[in-house]
Amino acid sequence: MDFYEVNKFAGALFGAGIWAMAVGMAASFVFAPEMPAKPGFAVAVEGAGGAETAKAAAPATPIEERLKTADAARGQKDFAKCASCHTPEKGAGAKVGPNLWGVVAGPKAHMEGFKYSSGMAERGKAGEKWTFADLDKFLTDPKAFVPGTAMGFAGFKDGADRADVILYLRSLADAPVALPN
Repeated sequence: MDFYEVNKFAGALFGAGIWAMAVGMAASFVFAPEMPAKPGFAVAVEGAGGAETAKAAAPATPIEERLKTADAARGQKDFAKCASCHTPEKGAGAKVGPNLWGVVAGPKAHMEGFKYSSGMAERGKAGEKWTFADLDKFLTDPKAFVPGTAMGFAGFKDGADRADVILYLRSLADAPVALPN
């Protein structure tokens, strides 16, 4: 290949680059983007009133009432979300989270050798027990109930689902505790 052939290839490559730039500039004039004053999208949420709406919302039904209509079989199905980190069988070891056999009315931070978060460990040392109300609050938002908890689960937002899971957890015992009145 001689000098003229190399010159033709370089010229063709250079010409193609100039052509691509010219087409890009022409397209930017034809399709000029409009930049918004504030970046992002406004999402209209029906019924969103912020903190005022949350305060005005009706109070949640107490766990004692929800347990009357709860179903342990549905709770066992909902427990599938928990089973990736917790074991329900008696005597089973821990996974990422502790074993949950006998958790209802049992001591918090109950499993020997399991490394609990400092917040949960303090509750266990204080002798606190898992009440139905505490389980309801914890399963609603674990990080709000025990600040610093290592539990990554966001919680069950539906009160009926929480009651079902709590009723299922209650069944995980040699002698399940009585339901509250």
